[in-house]
Amino acid sequence: MRDHNFLTENNTKHLWQPMANPAEVKDNPPRIITGAEGVRITDIDGHSMIDAVGGLWNANLGYSCEPIKQAIADQLQTLPYYSSFRGTMPGPAIELAYELREWFAEDGLTRAFFTSGGSDSIDVSLRLARQYHKLRSEGERVKFISFKKGYHGTHWGGASINGNANFRRNYEPLLPGCIHIPAPYPYRNPFGETDPARLAQLIAATLEDEIAFNGATTIAAFIMEPILGAGGVIPPHETLMPMIREICDRNGILLIADEVITAFGRTGAWTGSRLWGVQPDMTCFAKAITNAYFPMGGVMISERLVDAFETSTDATGSIGSGYTYSGHPVGAAAALACLEETKRLNVIENAAARGTQLYEGCKRLMEKHELIGDVRGGHGMMTALECVADRDSKAPAPGPKMAKVQETAYAEGVMIRVSGPNIILSPPLILDEADASAIIDALDAGFTAAG
Repeated sequence: MRDHNFLTENNTKHLWQPMANPAEVKDNPPRIITGAEGVRITDIDGHSMIDAVGGLWNANLGYSCEPIKQAIADQLQTLPYYSSFRGTMPGPAIELAYELREWFAEDGLTRAFFTSGGSDSIDVSLRLARQYHKLRSEGERVKFISFKKGYHGTHWGGASINGNANFRRNYEPLLPGCIHIPAPYPYRNPFGETDPARLAQLIAATLEDEIAFNGATTIAAFIMEPILGAGGVIPPHETLMPMIREICDRNGILLIADEVITAFGRTGAWTGSRLWGVQPDMTCFAKAITNAYFPMGGVMISERLVDAFETSTDATGSIGSGYTYSGHPVGAAAALACLEETKRLNVIENAAARGTQLYEGCKRLMEKHELIGDVRGGHGMMTALECVADRDSKAPAPGPKMAKVQETAYAEGVMIRVSGPNIILSPPLILDEADASAIIDALDAGFTAAG
């Protein structure tokens, strides 16, 4: 790596940062991260801090998972790459598909389709949903329903079903036939309903109404995160996803679970769908599948779709989607090692315990700091604090105050993520009790400084 002066001088000169305004980044360059160990990261000035962001929801096992690193090194020596397109398949991809079938058996998913990441996986699932209905001579089923506040990546299809205008407005018009319904968000919803169970019923009724209005035979799939992540950690009431499953079944609509964030233990269950006792028709995964050490994702597919595709012998059953790096042998080797370590460490137990610690700690902070309007979490290592200018109006907290909280926490040795008025906590699942306490203490200092 080049020296300190080179990196600092060239930080914003030759690349644009994702999810940022290039003009603003020039004046506020990103922090340069140069090292990581355990659950800590180190910046270019040698400042070490707990990573309460977990990379980007994906470094579940932290930054020192040697079995994954060794698996990557070994695979690079054996077979660094080969295509999984027609006629060839890297051996590790076959082994990984077998392991994933075992992993997702309780979710009723039996086939894997590999991609390069989460956004790829979402687009593949949308394509497969439409194709499934065409195979069954229901080609009018082309529409998709999703939640407002939901996040489903940034590809064209993912942006179209996204429920956040920030990922849509500059790229419209997007894919037609995408319908959005209110999120299970008791703090802010159009019904003024604060009871999560009642809100779930109202959302289910809204879904039924949209299906009736559009015509069930025009709708391909409903797609949802079992817990909404980037939208501000919004857990639905435990009755909602089962109600959606029943409504979809009754109307011939597929249910796609976007588990790019929630799979592999983050919710305190091995999958978010399993947390709510639901078997989806497809599950999208990525992020933690390799512990962030290699870009990889995929879609797990249920027997319902398998039967339709594997009994079709003409061109209508041919999957016209895939990526150069689908089933990459190095990525597959990393994923195999990651799954083994994830099971060996049984991370769901620690995710549940430390997640509860963070959630309860944040609720105590809310009692102390008026800047906090809402705290959401309680299901594994997913917690958010929504900040407001005042609690009566619920007006979002101003940017400078959010920046002050973040800067102070950083100085106190904790990296947090600010997304609009939300502070989102998604640390590695191996976080210990002392580090969880340090995160709460750093947030306390941040809110005190912000006033």
